[in-house]
Amino acid sequence: MELMSDLAGGFAVALTWQNIGLALLGCFLGTVMGALPGLGPSNGVAILIPLAFTLGLGATPSLILLTSVYYGAMYGGRISSILLNIPGDEPAMMTCLDGYPMAQAGRAGEALALSGIASFVGAFFATWGLVLLAPQLVKVALLFGPAEYFALFTLAFATLGGIASNNQAKAAFAAALGLALAMVGVDTQTGVPRFTFGEVHLYDGIDFLVAIVGLFALSEVFVFLEHRGTDKDISQKPPTKVGRIIPSWALVKSCIPTMGRTTVLGFIAGVLPGAGASLGSFISYSMEKKMVDPKGETFGKGDPRGVAAPEAGNNAAAGGALVPMLALGVPGSGTTAVLLAVLLALNITPGPLLFTQNPDVVWGLIAALFIGNFMLLAMNIPLVGLFTRVLLVPPRILMPVVAMVSFVGIYGISGSSFDLMVMVGFGVLGWVLRKLDVPLVPVILGTLLGNEMEVNLRRAVNISDGDYWVLLGSPLAIGLWIIAFTGFVLPILVGGVVRRKMRGTSEGVGD
Repeated sequence: MELMSDLAGGFAVALTWQNIGLALLGCFLGTVMGALPGLGPSNGVAILIPLAFTLGLGATPSLILLTSVYYGAMYGGRISSILLNIPGDEPAMMTCLDGYPMAQAGRAGEALALSGIASFVGAFFATWGLVLLAPQLVKVALLFGPAEYFALFTLAFATLGGIASNNQAKAAFAAALGLALAMVGVDTQTGVPRFTFGEVHLYDGIDFLVAIVGLFALSEVFVFLEHRGTDKDISQKPPTKVGRIIPSWALVKSCIPTMGRTTVLGFIAGVLPGAGASLGSFISYSMEKKMVDPKGETFGKGDPRGVAAPEAGNNAAAGGALVPMLALGVPGSGTTAVLLAVLLALNITPGPLLFTQNPDVVWGLIAALFIGNFMLLAMNIPLVGLFTRVLLVPPRILMPVVAMVSFVGIYGISGSSFDLMVMVGFGVLGWVLRKLDVPLVPVILGTLLGNEMEVNLRRAVNISDGDYWVLLGSPLAIGLWIIAFTGFVLPILVGGVVRRKMRGTSEGVGD
């Protein structure tokens, strides 16, 4: 009953005209961001962070806007996958396999509508999973001391590369770079400036919002400048005609068991560290194919269940990734790492105390997720024709808008031209790291969690009078270290096999 009372209080917070309007705006903008190939949820949320802050929104409205963008981008990723055979983001890659053949057969509208319904089912039940699981995880997290928190942060770094990680060495390098950036500024314990090089603007450390917008949003602009004039302009490829939009009840009914099974798989993948929406989408599609079409007679040839499975799976994973972020303060995906930065910028510390110190924020956010899901379902079917027109917007128009929002937004937040130069520097850094295939998320995670990690390490060692064995001083800490070690080594041992299977399953995407 207490859980339902908290959720009812969240709806009381979320059901204001301002918050409903922000959820609607976030859902619309997120769907647009997701539909544009190359942007995706992480970039979409990063691009719109300055908008949330320059509007002067409070904590709850800002989070409602940005999480609505997150969910909307997960919905929108399927549009270019189905119409152009170009994934809007990595989790939408599996949707191409049956979505594009359906579009070629004149059933693009049905595929888009069915994917919207599957996205709703996955996200809706994942949000219920968040409601039920996060408070239970908080009870476990109350057992954490400094040593356990240090082990937990280490686990986050060790597993964020994911099972399908291309190169664990590059992920480790990115994490080390992020931790090095977190050390810039005045040491909170000794008061000694570190790595500031005499620049007073760096005494407070590097603003992680500046780093995020530079790494994600501005680097996307630099990537466009590098490839301008090539055939990467997707507007040169007209999308397939949509056709009939409303799928028959018989078609939806045949996909209900698929949506149920893959929602559970996707949610588990989202909650587990190192899995995320990409692997959740792949597992959902692969397991469903083995269960209902083991001989490969229909999957890959325009089977509606091949559209419903990855869409329900990746949207359920998106909801599942919010569980460790809200309950433990450890992001389960790249987008939740960006959302974690927003919470910290709003002086809200996610973790066990979030549900007691800021119940209006967390429960208002969860209620807004429910509202946003219904908005997205209502929006994505009748307005699908409008969203497909977004694919005709050429990058030469879109990217200057992204750059303008980034510069105006960051200057509006800080009022410092120095921060603009830092943002450009991070944009160049992000562009270089992308060219070297180094993941950006560990850099952000290091910048966000580096100070907390250092503080907990020092606190644990001071309490034990300099005994570093305190880091292994409890069964909980030992369990976290074992999971961290397994999460880092497992991709090295089996990552190649998983990547080959994903490439083999998705062969032909983008052709």
